[in-house]
Amino acid sequence: MALRPLNSTDALLVIDMQLDFLPGGALEVKGGDEIIPGINALAAHFDHVILTQDWHPRGHISFASTHHKQPFTDTIQAPYGAQTLWPDHCIQGTRGAELHPGLSIPHAELILRKGFRKNIDSYSAFTENDGVTPTGLAGYLRERGLTRLFFTGLAYDFCVGFSALAAASLGFESIVIEDLSRAVNLPASSDRTGTVDATNRAFAAAGVQPISSTALLT
Repeated sequence: MALRPLNSTDALLVIDMQLDFLPGGALEVKGGDEIIPGINALAAHFDHVILTQDWHPRGHISFASTHHKQPFTDTIQAPYGAQTLWPDHCIQGTRGAELHPGLSIPHAELILRKGFRKNIDSYSAFTENDGVTPTGLAGYLRERGLTRLFFTGLAYDFCVGFSALAAASLGFESIVIEDLSRAVNLPASSDRTGTVDATNRAFAAAGVQPISSTALLT
């Protein structure tokens, strides 16, 4: 299906392009730095751009070190469900939590911080991982009259994916720009589908449309 041309009711969401998620960071996503020039170029075509930042306190519930467990492979049962455990990352006020200096989007209108509550994680830019605690982003977008949302950034199978799915569930038109995102890509295990496969299936079920940036600009 052909996309409508970009207009004033569209917004680009650039998810978590922070040093800790980029090569050399505490929770690096392979190839995450490769998408920065493309994001910068794409953002220039949008009137409205929103950036997000993971913004965790020390001892956050999602940190493996908090529970004396192993990152990536271990999980805990949090009050809101299973929680994958990660290396300590994007700690408030640290260099790793900063946006990459190569990200050049001076007209970005909002930086939304998420995951700042110590006892609940937040992959989505719209709701915490309990699925009900709002970040306030939906209200912001609706008040601004922004209805079609494009998602880029890190990581495809976690914060980008969860944000796009939440947007669709809240009634926004939700589009993920695949070539301007990168995935953590946790493999399948006895109790989990591979994270990229799970994300792709969820997108299909929810009507989230994956596209390439070239399709958007041609």
